[in-house]
Amino acid sequence: MTVSVLTADQATPELTAADRCDACGAQAYVRVLLPSGELLFCAHHGRKHAEALGQVATHIHDESDRLFSEPQADQR
Repeated sequence: MTVSVLTADQATPELTAADRCDACGAQAYVRVLLPSGELLFCAHHGRKHAEALGQVATHIHDESDRLFSEPQADQR
């Protein structure tokens, strides 16, 4: 099965602080689309389960690079 890995600039909607990891409740940075629905994971659990998820997912939307980028200035 071929899985598309989508980066933050390729997929919408962006994950927010309200999106929580299905494994531990931390902020989600990875959305995994499955034929039957979706799962959200923190960066840790996204990496931990990446191999298994890659075998069953239709798309993986990974925004974990946001953990290492500079915060955006508030644009008011």
